[in-house]
Amino acid sequence: MQLNGSQILIECLKEQGVDTVFGYPGGAILNVYDELYNHPEIKHVLTSHEQGASHAADGYARSTGKVGVCFATSGPGATNLVTGIATAYMDSVPMVAVTCNVGVSLLGKDSFQEIDITGITMPITKHNFIVKDVNKLAETVRRAFSIARNGRPGPVLIDIPKDVTANKADYVKQEIDFTKKLEEIDMDSIERAVKLIKASKKPYIFVGGGAVISEANEELKKFADLVDAPVCDTLMGKGAFDGTNPRYTGMLGMHGTKTSNLGVSQCDLLIAIGTRFSDRVLGNAKTFAKHAKILQFDIDPAEINKNVATVSDVIGDVTQILQIINEKLEQQKHEEWMKLVSEKKAQFPLAIPEAGLTGPYIINQIYEQTKGDAIMVTEVGQHQMWAAQYYSYKNPRTLLTSGGLGTMGYGLGAAIGAQTANPDKTVINIAGDGCFRMNMNELATASRENLPLIEVIINNHVLGMVRQWQTLFYNKHYSATILDDGADYVKLAEALGCDARRVTTKEEFESAFAEALQSKKPFVIDCIIDADDKVWPMVAPGKPINEAFDEADYKAKNS
Repeated sequence: MQLNGSQILIECLKEQGVDTVFGYPGGAILNVYDELYNHPEIKHVLTSHEQGASHAADGYARSTGKVGVCFATSGPGATNLVTGIATAYMDSVPMVAVTCNVGVSLLGKDSFQEIDITGITMPITKHNFIVKDVNKLAETVRRAFSIARNGRPGPVLIDIPKDVTANKADYVKQEIDFTKKLEEIDMDSIERAVKLIKASKKPYIFVGGGAVISEANEELKKFADLVDAPVCDTLMGKGAFDGTNPRYTGMLGMHGTKTSNLGVSQCDLLIAIGTRFSDRVLGNAKTFAKHAKILQFDIDPAEINKNVATVSDVIGDVTQILQIINEKLEQQKHEEWMKLVSEKKAQFPLAIPEAGLTGPYIINQIYEQTKGDAIMVTEVGQHQMWAAQYYSYKNPRTLLTSGGLGTMGYGLGAAIGAQTANPDKTVINIAGDGCFRMNMNELATASRENLPLIEVIINNHVLGMVRQWQTLFYNKHYSATILDDGADYVKLAEALGCDARRVTTKEEFESAFAEALQSKKPFVIDCIIDADDKVWPMVAPGKPINEAFDEADYKAKNS
Protein backbone atom coordinates (compact mmCIF):
# COMPACT_ATOMS: atom_id res chain seq x y z
CA MET A 1 0.00 0.00 0.00
CA GLN A 2 1.23 3.50 -0.85
CA LEU A 3 1.58 5.89 2.10
CA ASN A 4 3.36 9.18 2.58
CA GLY A 5 6.33 9.46 4.91
CA SER A 6 4.31 10.80 7.84
CA GLN A 7 1.86 7.92 7.55
CA ILE A 8 4.71 5.41 7.34
CA LEU A 9 6.31 6.87 10.47
CA ILE A 10 3.09 6.65 12.48
CA GLU A 11 2.37 3.11 11.26
CA CYS A 12 5.90 2.05 12.25
CA LEU A 13 5.42 3.56 15.72
CA LYS A 14 2.25 1.49 16.05
CA GLU A 15 4.21 -1.62 14.97
CA GLN A 16 6.59 -0.94 17.87
CA GLY A 17 3.73 -0.73 20.38
CA VAL A 18 4.20 3.00 20.96
CA ASP A 19 1.24 4.37 22.91
CA THR A 20 2.65 7.74 24.00
CA VAL A 21 4.77 10.43 22.37
CA PHE A 22 6.12 13.55 24.10
CA GLY A 23 6.79 16.51 21.89
CA TYR A 24 6.41 20.02 20.56
CA PRO A 25 5.32 20.84 16.98
CA GLY A 26 6.82 23.26 14.49
CA GLY A 27 7.03 23.96 10.78
CA ALA A 28 9.28 21.12 9.64
CA ILE A 29 7.39 18.44 11.54
CA LEU A 30 3.87 19.68 10.70
CA ASN A 31 3.15 16.84 8.26
CA VAL A 32 3.85 14.33 11.03
CA TYR A 33 1.59 16.14 13.49
CA ASP A 34 -1.14 16.35 10.87
CA GLU A 35 -1.05 12.57 10.53
CA LEU A 36 -0.83 12.08 14.30
CA TYR A 37 -4.17 13.91 14.50
CA ASN A 38 -5.75 10.88 12.83
CA HIS A 39 -4.41 8.42 15.44
CA PRO A 40 -5.93 9.02 18.86
CA GLU A 41 -4.62 5.61 19.92
CA ILE A 42 -1.23 7.30 20.28
CA LYS A 43 -1.38 9.78 23.13
CA HIS A 44 0.59 12.95 22.54
CA VAL A 45 1.78 14.94 25.54
CA LEU A 46 2.53 18.55 24.63
CA THR A 47 5.32 19.68 26.92
CA SER A 48 6.26 23.27 27.65
CA HIS A 49 9.72 22.90 26.10
CA GLU A 50 11.44 20.28 23.96
CA GLN A 51 13.90 19.49 26.75
CA GLY A 52 10.90 18.58 28.89
CA ALA A 53 9.76 16.22 26.11
CA SER A 54 13.10 14.42 26.00
CA HIS A 55 13.18 14.04 29.80
CA ALA A 56 9.56 12.84 29.78
CA ALA A 57 10.40 10.18 27.18
CA ASP A 58 13.34 9.20 29.40
CA GLY A 59 11.15 8.92 32.51
CA TYR A 60 8.59 6.91 30.55
CA ALA A 61 11.33 4.51 29.43
CA ARG A 62 13.06 4.14 32.81
CA SER A 63 9.81 3.46 34.65
CA THR A 64 8.51 0.89 32.14
CA GLY A 65 11.51 -0.63 30.37
CA LYS A 66 9.89 0.28 27.03
CA VAL A 67 11.35 2.66 24.45
CA GLY A 68 10.43 6.29 25.11
CA VAL A 69 9.60 8.49 22.13
CA CYS A 70 9.85 12.25 21.65
CA PHE A 71 9.20 14.58 18.70
CA ALA A 72 10.73 17.94 17.84
CA THR A 73 10.90 20.20 14.82
CA SER A 74 14.04 21.42 13.08
CA GLY A 75 16.63 23.93 14.29
CA PRO A 76 16.12 25.05 17.89
CA GLY A 77 13.42 22.44 18.41
CA ALA A 78 15.93 19.70 17.65
CA THR A 79 18.78 21.28 19.61
CA ASN A 80 16.53 21.67 22.64
CA LEU A 81 16.42 17.86 22.81
CA VAL A 82 20.19 17.56 23.13
CA THR A 83 20.48 17.67 26.94
CA GLY A 84 17.76 15.05 27.30
CA ILE A 85 19.37 12.79 24.70
CA ALA A 86 22.75 13.11 26.44
CA THR A 87 21.11 12.30 29.79
CA ALA A 88 19.60 9.13 28.31
CA TYR A 89 22.90 8.18 26.66
CA MET A 90 24.91 8.43 29.87
CA ASP A 91 22.40 6.27 31.76
CA SER A 92 21.68 3.72 28.99
CA VAL A 93 18.01 4.64 28.52
CA PRO A 94 16.16 3.32 25.44
CA MET A 95 14.75 6.31 23.57
CA VAL A 96 13.92 7.23 19.98
CA ALA A 97 13.98 10.95 19.22
CA VAL A 98 12.28 11.94 15.96
CA THR A 99 13.19 15.30 14.48
CA CYS A 100 12.23 16.76 11.14
CA ASN A 101 14.50 19.00 9.08
CA VAL A 102 14.24 21.30 6.10
CA GLY A 103 13.67 19.66 2.73
CA VAL A 104 16.47 17.64 1.12
CA SER A 105 17.11 20.34 -1.51
CA LEU A 106 17.61 22.93 1.26
CA LEU A 107 20.05 20.93 3.37
CA GLY A 108 23.49 22.51 3.71
CA LYS A 109 22.31 25.94 2.55
CA ASP A 110 21.83 27.65 5.94
CA SER A 111 18.09 27.49 5.42
CA PHE A 112 15.66 28.84 8.01
CA GLN A 113 15.75 26.61 11.10
CA GLU A 114 18.16 24.17 9.49
CA ILE A 115 20.60 22.37 11.77
CA ASP A 116 22.81 19.30 11.37
CA ILE A 117 21.21 17.49 14.30
CA THR A 118 22.74 14.13 13.37
CA GLY A 119 26.20 15.70 13.48
CA ILE A 120 25.44 17.38 16.79
CA THR A 121 24.09 14.21 18.43
CA MET A 122 26.56 11.68 17.03
CA PRO A 123 28.63 11.56 20.28
CA ILE A 124 25.52 11.24 22.50
CA THR A 125 23.45 8.66 20.66
CA LYS A 126 23.85 4.93 20.31
CA HIS A 127 23.18 5.52 16.61
CA ASN A 128 21.48 8.20 14.52
CA PHE A 129 20.01 8.50 11.04
CA ILE A 130 19.01 11.11 8.50
CA VAL A 131 16.45 9.65 6.07
CA LYS A 132 16.65 11.33 2.66
CA ASP A 133 14.65 8.67 0.78
CA VAL A 134 11.10 7.83 1.85
CA ASN A 135 11.61 4.26 0.59
CA LYS A 136 14.11 3.73 3.42
CA LEU A 137 11.99 5.26 6.18
CA ALA A 138 10.18 2.18 7.49
CA GLU A 139 13.37 0.11 7.59
CA THR A 140 15.17 2.93 9.43
CA VAL A 141 12.47 3.34 12.09
CA ARG A 142 12.48 -0.41 12.77
CA ARG A 143 16.28 -0.45 13.02
CA ALA A 144 16.21 2.55 15.35
CA PHE A 145 13.90 0.85 17.84
CA SER A 146 15.86 -2.40 17.70
CA ILE A 147 19.13 -0.57 18.37
CA ALA A 148 17.60 1.47 21.19
CA ARG A 149 16.23 -1.53 23.11
CA ASN A 150 18.76 -4.33 22.47
CA GLY A 151 22.17 -4.93 24.02
CA ARG A 152 23.15 -1.99 26.20
CA PRO A 153 20.14 0.30 25.63
CA GLY A 154 20.48 3.90 24.56
CA PRO A 155 18.97 6.78 22.60
CA VAL A 156 18.67 6.79 18.82
CA LEU A 157 17.79 9.85 16.73
CA ILE A 158 15.95 9.82 13.38
CA ASP A 159 16.06 13.07 11.38
CA ILE A 160 13.54 13.27 8.52
CA PRO A 161 13.57 16.13 5.97
CA LYS A 162 10.14 17.68 5.50
CA ASP A 163 9.71 16.59 1.89
CA VAL A 164 10.36 12.97 2.92
CA THR A 165 7.41 13.20 5.31
CA ALA A 166 5.23 14.14 2.28
CA ASN A 167 6.67 11.80 -0.39
CA LYS A 168 5.05 8.43 -0.95
CA ALA A 169 6.38 4.86 -0.86
CA ASP A 170 5.12 1.32 -0.51
CA TYR A 171 4.48 0.25 3.07
CA VAL A 172 4.03 -3.33 4.26
CA LYS A 173 3.19 -3.86 7.91
CA GLN A 174 5.61 -6.03 9.90
CA GLU A 175 5.08 -7.98 13.08
CA ILE A 176 7.85 -7.00 15.49
CA ASP A 177 9.53 -9.58 17.72
CA PHE A 178 9.96 -7.92 21.12
CA THR A 179 11.94 -10.82 22.58
CA LYS A 180 15.16 -9.58 24.12
CA LYS A 181 18.06 -10.57 21.88
CA LEU A 182 20.68 -12.23 24.09
CA GLU A 183 24.23 -13.06 23.12
CA GLU A 184 25.64 -16.45 24.04
CA ILE A 185 27.56 -16.44 27.31
CA ASP A 186 31.12 -17.76 27.27
CA MET A 187 31.03 -20.75 29.61
CA ASP A 188 34.77 -20.62 30.34
CA SER A 189 34.28 -17.16 31.83
CA ILE A 190 31.42 -18.54 33.93
CA GLU A 191 33.67 -21.30 35.27
CA ARG A 192 36.38 -18.77 36.17
CA ALA A 193 33.80 -16.64 37.98
CA VAL A 194 32.50 -19.60 39.99
CA LYS A 195 36.06 -20.57 40.93
CA LEU A 196 36.82 -17.04 42.17
CA ILE A 197 33.61 -16.95 44.23
CA LYS A 198 34.36 -20.32 45.85
CA ALA A 199 37.87 -19.20 46.77
CA SER A 200 36.73 -15.96 48.40
CA LYS A 201 36.56 -15.52 52.18
CA LYS A 202 35.25 -11.93 52.18
CA PRO A 203 33.16 -11.32 49.06
CA TYR A 204 31.18 -8.13 48.46
CA ILE A 205 28.53 -7.66 45.76
CA PHE A 206 28.40 -4.27 44.05
CA VAL A 207 25.30 -3.54 41.94
CA GLY A 208 24.87 -0.89 39.24
CA GLY A 209 22.27 0.37 36.80
CA GLY A 210 22.76 -2.56 34.45
CA ALA A 211 21.04 -4.81 36.99
CA VAL A 212 18.04 -2.45 37.00
CA ILE A 213 17.87 -2.35 33.20
CA SER A 214 18.08 -6.14 33.07
CA GLU A 215 15.50 -6.43 35.89
CA ALA A 216 17.81 -8.91 37.58
CA ASN A 217 16.36 -8.46 41.08
CA GLU A 218 15.10 -12.01 41.61
CA GLU A 219 18.27 -13.71 40.36
CA LEU A 220 20.36 -11.15 42.23
CA LYS A 221 18.71 -12.03 45.55
CA LYS A 222 19.32 -15.75 44.92
CA PHE A 223 22.92 -14.98 44.03
CA ALA A 224 23.57 -12.90 47.16
CA ASP A 225 22.12 -15.66 49.34
CA LEU A 226 24.20 -18.33 47.59
CA VAL A 227 27.41 -16.32 47.86
CA ASP A 228 26.48 -15.29 51.44
CA ALA A 229 27.75 -11.77 50.86
CA PRO A 230 26.78 -8.19 51.70
CA VAL A 231 25.44 -6.00 48.89
CA CYS A 232 26.03 -2.33 48.08
CA ASP A 233 24.93 -0.34 45.05
CA THR A 234 25.42 2.76 42.95
CA LEU A 235 22.93 5.57 42.60
CA MET A 236 21.77 4.01 39.33
CA GLY A 237 21.54 0.55 40.86
CA LYS A 238 18.89 1.44 43.44
CA GLY A 239 16.09 -1.12 43.62
CA ALA A 240 17.91 -3.93 41.84
CA PHE A 241 18.53 -5.35 45.31
CA ASP A 242 15.89 -4.81 48.01
CA GLY A 243 17.02 -1.91 50.19
CA THR A 244 15.26 -3.48 53.21
CA ASN A 245 17.17 -6.77 52.93
CA PRO A 246 19.57 -7.34 55.87
CA ARG A 247 22.42 -7.96 53.42
CA TYR A 248 22.08 -4.46 52.00
CA THR A 249 24.63 -1.94 53.27
CA GLY A 250 23.77 1.16 51.23
CA MET A 251 25.35 3.12 48.45
CA LEU A 252 29.07 3.06 47.64
CA GLY A 253 31.30 6.05 46.92
CA MET A 254 31.39 9.78 47.52
CA HIS A 255 28.11 9.87 49.48
CA GLY A 256 27.95 6.17 50.22
CA THR A 257 27.62 4.73 53.68
CA LYS A 258 30.68 4.20 55.82
CA THR A 259 29.70 0.53 56.01
CA SER A 260 29.84 0.06 52.24
CA ASN A 261 32.98 2.16 51.77
CA LEU A 262 34.88 0.42 54.56
CA GLY A 263 33.55 -3.01 53.66
CA VAL A 264 34.55 -2.79 50.01
CA SER A 265 37.95 -1.52 51.10
CA GLN A 266 38.41 -4.68 53.19
CA CYS A 267 36.86 -7.37 50.96
CA ASP A 268 38.93 -9.92 49.05
CA LEU A 269 36.54 -10.27 46.09
CA LEU A 270 34.38 -7.48 44.67
CA ILE A 271 31.68 -8.83 42.36
CA ALA A 272 30.58 -5.89 40.19
CA ILE A 273 27.25 -6.38 38.43
CA GLY A 274 26.20 -3.95 35.70
CA THR A 275 28.27 -1.00 36.85
CA ARG A 276 30.80 1.22 35.08
CA PHE A 277 32.94 2.25 38.09
CA SER A 278 32.45 6.00 37.76
CA ASP A 279 34.71 8.50 39.50
CA ARG A 280 31.98 9.16 42.08
CA VAL A 281 32.25 5.52 43.14
CA LEU A 282 36.01 5.08 42.95
CA GLY A 283 37.26 8.15 44.79
CA ASN A 284 40.97 7.47 44.31
CA ALA A 285 41.10 4.77 41.65
CA LYS A 286 44.60 3.68 42.70
CA THR A 287 43.43 2.75 46.20
CA PHE A 288 39.95 1.48 45.34
CA ALA A 289 39.29 -2.03 46.75
CA LYS A 290 43.06 -2.55 46.85
CA HIS A 291 42.79 -5.81 48.82
CA ALA A 292 40.25 -7.30 46.42
CA LYS A 293 40.18 -9.15 43.17
CA ILE A 294 37.53 -7.60 40.95
CA LEU A 295 35.08 -9.81 39.04
CA GLN A 296 32.84 -7.89 36.65
CA PHE A 297 29.56 -8.91 34.96
CA ASP A 298 28.45 -6.52 32.19
CA ILE A 299 26.72 -6.50 28.84
CA ASP A 300 29.18 -4.01 27.35
CA PRO A 301 32.77 -5.26 26.77
CA ALA A 302 33.93 -1.62 26.64
CA GLU A 303 33.31 -1.33 30.39
CA ILE A 304 35.81 -4.07 31.27
CA ASN A 305 39.15 -2.69 32.50
CA LYS A 306 38.06 0.84 31.56
CA ASN A 307 38.30 2.48 34.98
CA VAL A 308 39.57 -0.36 37.18
CA ALA A 309 41.54 -3.52 36.49
CA THR A 310 39.60 -6.77 36.76
CA VAL A 311 40.95 -10.29 37.25
CA SER A 312 38.02 -11.83 35.39
CA ASP A 313 34.75 -10.91 33.74
CA VAL A 314 31.62 -12.35 32.18
CA ILE A 315 30.09 -10.52 29.21
CA GLY A 316 26.34 -10.67 28.69
CA ASP A 317 22.93 -9.80 30.05
CA VAL A 318 23.36 -9.85 33.83
CA THR A 319 20.10 -11.69 34.51
CA GLN A 320 21.23 -14.46 32.20
CA ILE A 321 24.70 -14.52 33.76
CA LEU A 322 23.25 -14.80 37.27
CA GLN A 323 20.84 -17.54 36.22
CA ILE A 324 23.71 -19.67 34.91
CA ILE A 325 25.96 -19.04 37.91
CA ASN A 326 23.13 -19.68 40.37
CA GLU A 327 22.68 -23.13 38.81
CA LYS A 328 26.38 -23.95 39.12
CA LEU A 329 27.25 -22.46 42.52
CA GLU A 330 26.95 -24.42 45.74
CA GLN A 331 25.90 -22.65 48.93
CA GLN A 332 28.77 -20.58 50.35
CA LYS A 333 29.12 -19.56 53.99
CA HIS A 334 30.89 -16.46 55.32
CA GLU A 335 29.52 -16.11 58.83
CA GLU A 336 32.45 -14.16 60.30
CA TRP A 337 32.53 -11.74 57.35
CA MET A 338 28.79 -11.13 57.47
CA LYS A 339 28.99 -10.60 61.23
CA LEU A 340 31.76 -8.01 60.78
CA VAL A 341 29.74 -6.13 58.14
CA SER A 342 26.62 -6.23 60.34
CA GLU A 343 28.61 -4.72 63.18
CA LYS A 344 29.70 -1.88 60.87
CA LYS A 345 26.05 -1.26 59.93
CA ALA A 346 25.18 -0.92 63.61
CA GLN A 347 28.20 1.30 64.23
CA PHE A 348 27.63 3.66 61.25
CA PRO A 349 23.89 4.15 60.68
CA LEU A 350 22.53 6.96 58.53
CA ALA A 351 21.19 9.41 61.09
CA ILE A 352 18.21 11.74 60.70
CA PRO A 353 18.83 15.09 62.43
CA GLU A 354 16.47 15.55 65.36
CA ALA A 355 16.04 19.31 65.19
CA GLY A 356 14.02 21.11 62.54
CA LEU A 357 12.88 20.27 59.04
CA THR A 358 15.70 18.66 57.06
CA GLY A 359 16.20 16.81 53.79
CA PRO A 360 16.74 13.42 55.47
CA TYR A 361 13.57 13.88 57.54
CA ILE A 362 11.53 14.81 54.46
CA ILE A 363 12.69 11.75 52.48
CA ASN A 364 12.15 9.43 55.44
CA GLN A 365 8.66 10.82 55.98
CA ILE A 366 7.84 10.29 52.31
CA TYR A 367 9.00 6.69 52.70
CA GLU A 368 6.84 6.20 55.78
CA GLN A 369 3.71 7.66 54.18
CA THR A 370 4.13 5.84 50.85
CA LYS A 371 5.28 2.61 52.56
CA GLY A 372 8.09 2.49 50.03
CA ASP A 373 5.63 1.99 47.18
CA ALA A 374 6.21 5.08 45.03
CA ILE A 375 8.17 5.98 41.94
CA MET A 376 10.75 8.47 43.17
CA VAL A 377 12.22 10.91 40.67
CA THR A 378 14.94 13.43 41.48
CA GLU A 379 16.75 16.40 40.13
CA VAL A 380 20.49 16.63 40.88
CA GLY A 381 22.26 17.76 44.04
CA GLN A 382 21.91 17.35 47.80
CA HIS A 383 18.24 16.37 47.58
CA GLN A 384 19.21 13.64 45.08
CA MET A 385 21.68 12.13 47.54
CA TRP A 386 19.19 12.31 50.42
CA ALA A 387 16.62 10.56 48.21
CA ALA A 388 19.18 7.83 47.53
CA GLN A 389 20.14 7.46 51.19
CA TYR A 390 16.88 7.73 53.13
CA TYR A 391 14.33 5.98 50.91
CA SER A 392 14.56 2.18 50.75
CA TYR A 393 14.03 1.03 47.16
CA LYS A 394 12.60 -2.47 47.06
CA ASN A 395 12.12 -2.88 43.31
CA PRO A 396 13.85 -1.83 40.10
CA ARG A 397 12.58 1.17 38.12
CA THR A 398 11.44 3.00 41.25
CA LEU A 399 14.23 5.60 41.37
CA LEU A 400 14.58 7.72 38.25
CA THR A 401 17.52 10.10 38.38
CA SER A 402 20.22 11.54 36.15
CA GLY A 403 23.33 9.70 37.29
CA GLY A 404 25.93 10.02 34.54
CA LEU A 405 25.27 13.50 33.16
CA GLY A 406 23.88 14.94 36.41
CA THR A 407 21.22 17.03 34.66
CA MET A 408 19.65 19.77 36.74
CA GLY A 409 16.08 20.15 35.47
CA TYR A 410 15.71 16.45 34.62
CA GLY A 411 13.24 15.45 37.30
CA LEU A 412 9.99 17.24 36.55
CA GLY A 413 9.92 16.16 32.90
CA ALA A 414 10.87 12.60 33.89
CA ALA A 415 8.11 12.58 36.52
CA ILE A 416 5.61 13.62 33.84
CA GLY A 417 6.77 10.69 31.70
CA ALA A 418 6.63 8.25 34.61
CA GLN A 419 3.18 9.40 35.76
CA THR A 420 1.83 9.21 32.20
CA ALA A 421 3.11 5.64 31.92
CA ASN A 422 2.01 4.64 35.43
CA PRO A 423 -1.28 6.42 36.13
CA ASP A 424 -2.06 4.25 39.17
CA LYS A 425 1.31 4.83 40.85
CA THR A 426 2.32 7.62 43.21
CA VAL A 427 5.04 9.61 41.42
CA ILE A 428 7.11 12.08 43.43
CA ASN A 429 9.79 14.42 42.13
CA ILE A 430 12.36 15.57 44.68
CA ALA A 431 13.86 18.91 43.65
CA GLY A 432 16.19 21.51 45.03
CA ASP A 433 15.20 25.12 44.48
CA GLY A 434 18.11 25.55 42.06
CA CYS A 435 16.98 22.61 39.92
CA PHE A 436 13.32 23.61 40.16
CA ARG A 437 14.16 26.88 38.40
CA MET A 438 15.62 25.00 35.45
CA ASN A 439 12.39 23.47 34.10
CA MET A 440 9.61 24.64 36.42
CA ASN A 441 7.60 25.60 33.31
CA GLU A 442 6.72 21.90 33.01
CA LEU A 443 4.29 22.35 35.90
CA ALA A 444 2.01 23.76 33.21
CA THR A 445 2.30 20.44 31.37
CA ALA A 446 1.48 18.43 34.49
CA SER A 447 -1.51 20.69 35.12
CA ARG A 448 -2.78 20.50 31.53
CA GLU A 449 -2.49 16.71 31.61
CA ASN A 450 -4.10 16.59 35.07
CA LEU A 451 -1.29 14.40 36.40
CA PRO A 452 -1.41 13.89 40.18
CA LEU A 453 2.38 13.93 40.59
CA ILE A 454 3.89 15.47 43.71
CA GLU A 455 6.73 18.00 43.43
CA VAL A 456 8.69 18.33 46.69
CA ILE A 457 11.05 21.32 46.63
CA ILE A 458 13.76 21.05 49.28
CA ASN A 459 14.36 24.77 49.39
CA ASN A 460 17.49 26.05 51.11
CA HIS A 461 17.67 29.26 49.02
CA VAL A 462 21.12 28.25 47.74
CA LEU A 463 22.70 25.86 45.27
CA GLY A 464 23.06 23.34 48.07
CA MET A 465 25.64 20.86 46.82
CA VAL A 466 27.86 23.58 45.35
CA ARG A 467 27.61 25.49 48.65
CA GLN A 468 28.57 22.31 50.51
CA TRP A 469 31.74 22.06 48.43
CA GLN A 470 32.40 25.77 48.90
CA THR A 471 32.09 25.28 52.67
CA LEU A 472 34.27 22.19 52.87
CA PHE A 473 36.88 22.84 50.18
CA TYR A 474 36.72 26.52 49.09
CA ASN A 475 37.07 28.47 52.35
CA LYS A 476 33.37 29.41 52.39
CA HIS A 477 33.67 31.54 49.26
CA TYR A 478 29.98 31.48 48.34
CA SER A 479 30.42 32.67 44.78
CA ALA A 480 27.18 32.78 42.73
CA THR A 481 25.35 30.16 44.81
CA ILE A 482 22.86 32.23 46.84
CA LEU A 483 19.29 32.13 45.47
CA ASP A 484 17.51 34.09 48.21
CA ASP A 485 15.75 36.49 45.83
CA GLY A 486 12.17 36.33 47.06
CA ALA A 487 10.77 33.97 44.42
CA ASP A 488 7.44 32.58 45.63
CA TYR A 489 7.13 29.02 44.36
CA VAL A 490 3.69 28.51 45.92
CA LYS A 491 2.19 31.42 43.99
CA LEU A 492 3.99 30.27 40.86
CA ALA A 493 2.66 26.71 41.18
CA GLU A 494 -0.87 27.95 41.79
CA ALA A 495 -0.63 30.26 38.79
CA LEU A 496 0.30 27.24 36.65
CA GLY A 497 -2.73 25.28 37.84
CA CYS A 498 -1.28 23.22 40.69
CA ASP A 499 -2.15 22.93 44.36
CA ALA A 500 0.71 24.13 46.56
CA ARG A 501 1.78 24.52 50.18
CA ARG A 502 4.79 26.05 51.90
CA VAL A 503 6.09 24.23 55.00
CA THR A 504 8.71 25.12 57.58
CA THR A 505 8.22 22.43 60.25
CA LYS A 506 8.05 18.65 60.43
CA GLU A 507 4.38 18.76 61.37
CA GLU A 508 3.53 21.04 58.45
CA PHE A 509 5.31 18.74 56.02
CA GLU A 510 3.58 15.62 57.34
CA SER A 511 0.20 17.29 56.90
CA ALA A 512 0.96 18.76 53.46
CA PHE A 513 2.33 15.49 52.10
CA ALA A 514 -0.69 13.54 53.38
CA GLU A 515 -2.88 16.09 51.59
CA ALA A 516 -0.80 15.76 48.41
CA LEU A 517 -1.28 11.99 48.40
CA GLN A 518 -5.04 12.52 48.24
CA SER A 519 -4.91 15.22 45.59
CA LYS A 520 -6.10 14.50 42.06
CA LYS A 521 -3.95 17.22 40.48
CA PRO A 522 -0.27 18.26 40.57
CA PHE A 523 0.76 19.26 44.07
CA VAL A 524 3.84 21.32 44.97
CA ILE A 525 5.30 21.42 48.49
CA ASP A 526 7.89 24.13 49.09
CA CYS A 527 9.96 22.89 52.06
CA ILE A 528 12.13 25.55 53.71
CA ILE A 529 15.31 24.10 55.21
CA ASP A 530 18.60 25.54 56.47
CA ALA A 531 21.10 26.72 53.85
CA ASP A 532 23.96 24.85 55.53
CA ASP A 533 22.42 21.38 55.85
CA LYS A 534 24.83 18.89 54.30
CA VAL A 535 24.90 15.42 52.84
CA TRP A 536 26.79 13.01 55.08
CA PRO A 537 28.94 10.94 54.84
CA MET A 538 31.25 12.39 52.22
CA VAL A 539 34.51 11.44 50.56
CA ALA A 540 36.64 14.38 49.49
CA PRO A 541 37.27 14.39 45.73
CA GLY A 542 40.23 12.19 44.79
CA LYS A 543 40.50 10.65 48.25
CA PRO A 544 40.17 6.91 49.04
CA ILE A 545 36.60 5.87 49.82
CA ASN A 546 37.65 4.43 53.19
CA GLU A 547 38.34 8.04 54.23
CA ALA A 548 34.63 8.90 54.24
CA PHE A 549 33.82 11.43 56.95
CA ASP A 550 30.57 12.45 58.59
CA GLU A 551 29.45 15.55 60.47
CA ALA A 552 31.01 14.41 63.74
CA ASP A 553 34.34 13.75 62.00
CA TYR A 554 34.22 17.15 60.32
CA LYS A 555 33.46 18.99 63.55
CA ALA A 556 36.16 17.12 65.44
CA LYS A 557 38.74 17.96 62.78
CA ASN A 558 37.76 21.64 62.60
CA SER A 559 37.07 22.36 66.27
